[in-house]
Amino acid sequence: MGKRIVIYTTSWCRDCRAAKKFLDERGLAYEEIDIEKTPEAGEIVMKLNDGMRKVPTLDIEGKIVSGDRFDPSRFEKDLREAGVL
Repeated sequence: MGKRIVIYTTSWCRDCRAAKKFLDERGLAYEEIDIEKTPEAGEIVMKLNDGMRKVPTLDIEGKIVSGDRFDPSRFEKDLREAGVL
């Protein structure tokens, strides 16, 4: 069984859609949490990102992957380091 991936998103975030598409294309299962629909999730994202509300933010069993812009090559590298690719 693969590692559990939680992705924190918002509905309007273009980078979130790109990150989900990237995961989908590789057959990686994930749990999506919209931080606008789940207020406590917004607080979690801020804790994971030193007080910043960054989406998408992924929590892969304690390994945090986030960024201001979706960069496929960096995203792939981060997912490899987290052991999901």
